[in-house]
Order: sequence, then structure tokens, then C-alpha cells
Amino acid sequence: MREANDITVPCGDGVVNVRVGALILKDGRLLMVGNEKTDYYYTVGGRIKFGETSEQAVRREVLEETGVAMEIDRLGFIQETYFIGDAYANEGRLVYEIGYYYYMKVPEEFHPSSQHFTEEEQGEYLCWIDPLAPHKYFPDFLHTELREPVREVKYILTDEREFGEKPAIPDRGPHLPRGEDWEAARKKTPRNPENQV
Repeated sequence: MREANDITVPCGDGVVNVRVGALILKDGRLLMVGNEKTDYYYTVGGRIKFGETSEQAVRREVLEETGVAMEIDRLGFIQETYFIGDAYANEGRLVYEIGYYYYMKVPEEFHPSSQHFTEEEQGEYLCWIDPLAPHKYFPDFLHTELREPVREVKYILTDEREFGEKPAIPDRGPHLPRGEDWEAARKKTPRNPENQV
């Protein structure tokens, strides 16, 4: 549920979010969250609260959503993204989000339990998925990045706007197309890929 001190700021007709996500991997599986409203999974995590660091926020979110305290292994990804919201508070609105995704140190005897609820008071549930299988989950970049994980922090830019001018994006790698390549790259990695279940 969104709280008053979550870093979520209205900006014109849109919203700016700052969030964290926990990459909880065990026995080749990734712990994800689902809910009663959507047809996709998402990482354990949530918005950073004003006054928290991203590290404090991810530890808090993991404890809140799994019931287990975990330490951080390392920061894996920083994602900057534009998308059209589908949650109660931002449905149909343009969202600009900065996300910090941390690999967590998973205890040997880890048995999570979820007591968390969405903004619309619908229950969330935890589930283990094979990250290489064709599940529908976000953030999208994990579909490829978890195939060959690296130790350094990766910056990911995702722009899913369906309108307006194409953003001016410098050429910094495969996730940051520029020029005419932007449209082709956007079509390859839409928010709801048709080729996934």
C-alpha cells in the first residue's frame, strides 16, 4: 500500500517513483510476487521511503514481504524507465521510475511467507519461478540479464511511451538504442510481450 512518505511524486499528468527490487535466487529459481489483479509477476520490493537509502529500503521490503531478514549481496542493476501505470494510484498515467535492484544473500533455510497487500487491498502472494522460462514478469531486462549474471552494476534504460517524440538517447549499449533503432528496440521489448505466457 502506498504510504505518505513513499517517494512517489505527482509531476504534471504523470508520476515519479523511486523503488527497490530484491533479486532472491535459490536453486536456480527467482522469488517473485503476484497479485489478484494482474497477469504478471514482479520482484519483491517497493518504493523507497523519504529518508531511507536504497539499501535500507530493500532490506525493509524483503522483511515486510517475506517475513525473513536478509543481507544484501550486491547492487546488480539501476533501471530508469517510462511506462504507463496499471496500479490503482497510477492507472493510465505516465510513470517515470528509477529502480535499484539488489542481489540478496539468501539464508540456507529460507522459507518465505507473504502477508502483504496491494494498494487496492488485494492479496499478494510469493512464488518461485524459473527466470529462464517464458513467464511474464518485470522488470523485463531480467529475462536476458539473469542468463549470464555479471558482478558489475548495470544501468538499464527502458522507455515504453507510445506517444510523443522519440527520446534522445546516447549510444551506451544494447539497452540504450538511439536514432531509428529506438522504435525497433521498443517493439522487441514491450511491457507485455506477446510471446510470453
